[in-house]
Amino acid sequence: MPAFRMFRAVLSCALLLSAATVFAASPRLSLILPRGGQRGQEVEFTFSGSVLADAEEVMFYSPGFQLKKIEPVNGNAFKATIAIAADAQLGEHVCQVRTKSGVSDFRTFYVGYLPDAAEVEPNNEFEAPQAIPMNVTVSGIANNEDVDYYVVEAKKGDRIAVEVEGMRLGTTQFDPYVAILDSKRFELASADDSPLLIQDCLATAVAPEDGKYIIEVRESSYAGNGNCRYRMHVGNFPRPTAVYPAGGKLGDEIEVKFIGDAAGNFTQKYKLPAEQIDEYGLVAGADASLSPSPNTFRLSTVGNTLEVEPNNDLATATPSEFPTAFNGILQQAGDQDFFKFTATKGQQFDVECFGRRVRSPIDPVMYLYDASGRGIASNDDSRGPDSYFRFNVPADGEYTLMVRDHLQRGGADYVYRVEFLPIQPSLTLSIPRVERYGQYRQQVFVARGNRFATTINLARQNFGGELVLAPPQLPEGVTLHHDKVPANISVMPVVFEAAQAAPLGGGLFDFPAHLAENAEVRGGFSNTSDFIIGAPGQSRYYTKTVNRLPIVVVDELPFKINLVTPKVPIARNGSMQMKIVVEKKEGWDENVVIQFPFRPPGISAGSSITIPKGQNEGLYPVNANGNAAVGLWKVIAIGWANVGGNAFSASELTPLEISEPYLNLTLNRAATEQGQPTEIACKVEIGKEFDGAATVQLIGLPNKAVADPVEIKKDSEEVIFKVNTDMTTPAGRHQNIFAQVTIPMNGETVVHNTGNTELRVDVPLPPKVDEPKPAPAAAPAVAAAKPAEPAAKPERRLTRLEMLRLEKAKKAGAAGGE
Repeated sequence: MPAFRMFRAVLSCALLLSAATVFAASPRLSLILPRGGQRGQEVEFTFSGSVLADAEEVMFYSPGFQLKKIEPVNGNAFKATIAIAADAQLGEHVCQVRTKSGVSDFRTFYVGYLPDAAEVEPNNEFEAPQAIPMNVTVSGIANNEDVDYYVVEAKKGDRIAVEVEGMRLGTTQFDPYVAILDSKRFELASADDSPLLIQDCLATAVAPEDGKYIIEVRESSYAGNGNCRYRMHVGNFPRPTAVYPAGGKLGDEIEVKFIGDAAGNFTQKYKLPAEQIDEYGLVAGADASLSPSPNTFRLSTVGNTLEVEPNNDLATATPSEFPTAFNGILQQAGDQDFFKFTATKGQQFDVECFGRRVRSPIDPVMYLYDASGRGIASNDDSRGPDSYFRFNVPADGEYTLMVRDHLQRGGADYVYRVEFLPIQPSLTLSIPRVERYGQYRQQVFVARGNRFATTINLARQNFGGELVLAPPQLPEGVTLHHDKVPANISVMPVVFEAAQAAPLGGGLFDFPAHLAENAEVRGGFSNTSDFIIGAPGQSRYYTKTVNRLPIVVVDELPFKINLVTPKVPIARNGSMQMKIVVEKKEGWDENVVIQFPFRPPGISAGSSITIPKGQNEGLYPVNANGNAAVGLWKVIAIGWANVGGNAFSASELTPLEISEPYLNLTLNRAATEQGQPTEIACKVEIGKEFDGAATVQLIGLPNKAVADPVEIKKDSEEVIFKVNTDMTTPAGRHQNIFAQVTIPMNGETVVHNTGNTELRVDVPLPPKVDEPKPAPAAAPAVAAAKPAEPAAKPERRLTRLEMLRLEKAKKAGAAGGE
């Protein structure tokens, strides 16, 4: 039977373009019109965005599409004729555009099996609706305060089913409403938000008599606009709102019950796939009468336990044996379901309740009880509206799980599924966003003879250790440069390099990584895009996730980025100016913006620098804090310039060593009066060996206070900074004075900071009142010559405590003489 799944396919069509070189720039795709097409037909779509004049290929994430031709419309749009296979899966599909200069955002379009029809205005009066046949898909627009009416004919007992694709089209915040009315305007069925369709809607009814029936479509609050496009499927096809059970075991043949169709519930058998498929679903019906989109269905490694009513309390709990998944329906308000099972001490489970994630209206809450009926775990919304908790079995015995709706609601389609999953390692790779809600730079497009770099996020769960990137395939002529990902790092830089002769082209590639010591622990690429964001609170109304990375080779660029390898390390609490060199082709000269996207732990840098026209070099300031991760790291620089749109180049993976500080200085505190000199003594500890002499300077002295730099050699133990002040040097305690160390090395310099101290500057004491002048000194008497005395020993330097005591004594003496 029909089933929905995601595949990968890449199809291309050559374009007749100018033979002149077109430099690479970043294309954007914002809209595909019409928003869908009928399978088994050739459909002309218009792809719109920016920088699409050199489009060469449409890359599809699923099979069943053949690109026949591309016709440019203008620099920002083209028409593509696409043949849709007769067996193409129904529902949503994803594609991206490859141009000679880049690869676009991914966008969606829909495939149906009914013939297409267009809305014809005026159709906004109930008395004058647009006539359409049954079993058709209508493309329309709901404008502001617009209500669209359509009329169909049905025989008594016929099913009338309507499904609207609006919000799911991913175009704008459009919340559609649909109603089925008889010719007297009596409402047979209506819907605003159908949980199965997120915020889209469906309605089904059985015709009570022969006659005409009106379909009403509008924006739910009458606040439409020209972007509120919809695809409305109308016919006598089945349109259930739920499937029960909502999941099954991989490879099994399973009979499920479809619930919620006005014509009644029905069962259908399916052969489930043997391997996991993302976004899997079951399409109800057969042959020429199918639901327009699938019902979401979980694929699992375990079979099912179905609830047996009554099971509304601990005493009547449905028994089960692991491994299994619990399945039930909260059939009326206040319903609650209990399942009992046995578990062994030490077992661990991730307990997941799937409700909204299988498109049920339920807001599930779970409670776990031990054999005595004592509650030991519960949860409401750990998975959005769905619930989750981790269960560490405390003792052998029987346990009971209860499921209910948060608001005690219930209904025929309040389906849920609970899985007790073993704790498994998981790994997800992604490219960080640089655009808040968009996909900018989340693709890889590397120019011939050039490089493209990005950072990769690696989200580990339930395991740790070094990781290795392991893409099984790359475009011809492309090489991936990367290092192992350390166990304590979750983001690392990668560089893609294309040979000068690499053919233009590419595709959608699996991009996995695995644990270095165990290739079975692995994960793949995932990218989620926020298609519709809106109030309240910038809510995500519709998103789409893909699991392949677009990697393409594009036309050459007129510039190339190089990052010069530093000849010295950056020390903790240090700084460095990293040199960027831009190679520019003759005749091309534009500003080039440079970024330093990967910062090893403890490294910081500015957001960007610009190398202006007329220059080809720049210095990028980089800083290391006191906890920077010591070791040899690989870093990258990326750059972009306007080449008919932003075009990107990158450096190689460039070594950057982070080291311990070369000097650790302990600075004594000091005090003086305005206009008086003082000294700051400094004990020296060599942190890392170096040759020659280091120059050390005090930073942070108050205004009009100066100290000459001092030299420190590797055998130095103490140095003295001679500090001179001025009568205008601000009085007070001046903190955050530190030493800056500069060490020449390999033709470059190591610069880092060390130590911290305080300088107190006092206002001089006033002179004493009526202090007698000192008597003139008497002339020295002539005395007989005495033998020369030995030279005095150098005066011992007072400790800080001794200096404070002496200072206190002087002040006390001065006060006593007033």
